[in-house]
Amino acid sequence: MSTKTTTAVSPNASSNTESSTNPSVTTQTNTGLETAFPQQEGRKIYLAGDLVFRTGALALFDTLKGICQEYGLVGISPFDGQEDVKELAPGRDTILTIVKADRALMDECDAGLFCIDPFRRTADMDPGTAVEIGYMHAQGKPMEGYTVDGRNYPDKVADYWKRAWGESLRARAGSNELGSGDNEDTDGMLAHSDGMRQNGMVEGFITLSGGDIAVNEHFETAFRQAAARLAGRIGN
Repeated sequence: MSTKTTTAVSPNASSNTESSTNPSVTTQTNTGLETAFPQQEGRKIYLAGDLVFRTGALALFDTLKGICQEYGLVGISPFDGQEDVKELAPGRDTILTIVKADRALMDECDAGLFCIDPFRRTADMDPGTAVEIGYMHAQGKPMEGYTVDGRNYPDKVADYWKRAWGESLRARAGSNELGSGDNEDTDGMLAHSDGMRQNGMVEGFITLSGGDIAVNEHFETAFRQAAARLAGRIGN
């Protein structure tokens, strides 16, 4: 994780007042962890996706933060301000601590860049990231998405069922009152969101925020395209 420079709060100052006016001040969030933002000029961008689970995640976020800097943006990873987490024992309380800390980071950020790659060899993206997209959309913040897999979502579902279960999708019998897809899996679940790269709510919320999904087989290129578009939308 990159080293972050912070400004100490005067012992005579109110930490709540200081933190609301100076985002570069180290503060205590309601999680009990420090949340620190770099002293850099630019809009703060929440970097989310299944990236936190990938090998070499810290180095990967450093790379993405560097790309953000090229466009005048300040990349904030879900790990920022959570150095104390690694000292906590695995379990429910630790996970809730992380959830609260990530929520606080999203509250402080101006916009989000979201990876919507398929997760754990399935058709769907990381569900936690999907929740974050919904949360930031509810806050009215600009978002952009990116992925190395630009296939139609129902095609991803069909591919997953073929690989995992050796079964093909089938045409849904009778009329489809939902209008979001024509095929279903052998459990009778509709392969929905035709024309989208992920569940319609995921890509839909990004689109409604004014964003789009950048697609490129090279991960960093896809991210760069999304970052450039976001910078053009919100400036710095």
